[in-house]
Amino acid sequence: MNSSKNNFSLPAFERRIFFAFFCFTFLCSAASCASEKLPVREIPIERDGRIVAKVKAEIAQTQDERSRGLMFRKELADGDGMLFIFEKDEILSFWMKNTYIPLSIAYIASDGRIIEIKDMYPHDENPVASSRSVRYALEVPKDWFIRAGVKAGDIAVIGK
Repeated sequence: MNSSKNNFSLPAFERRIFFAFFCFTFLCSAASCASEKLPVREIPIERDGRIVAKVKAEIAQTQDERSRGLMFRKELADGDGMLFIFEKDEILSFWMKNTYIPLSIAYIASDGRIIEIKDMYPHDENPVASSRSVRYALEVPKDWFIRAGVKAGDIAVIGK
């Protein structure tokens, strides 16, 4: 009778081991995605032909990179950010699912002009949309644009 009982508990034990392994693998995969850095470019921001600030921005160009964005990051230093590049001008909309850092987002026209700056809050799944078609979005730590003196109308020198 004892050996029969062990036969039933062994598959349950194996299922628990498999489930634990699956969870561990999933979490490691998510952590690796979160820590995966994209190419970085320094983006000067100008007003009247003078640089008012610079951002060291990771560049998100592919659909996968843009979808992942800053998800799962636990910190983002002042002066760092992520530039989202799109193929054509369109109304852009971002949300903060799985994003732990409060952010500010600048919606930027194809000529580099900052159209507007909005704040976004951790885990908020409500869309934060641009008011008009734009080509780029630049996310930085919340209120960094204010601290750096950047405002709507300034020019982000994105280059190609």
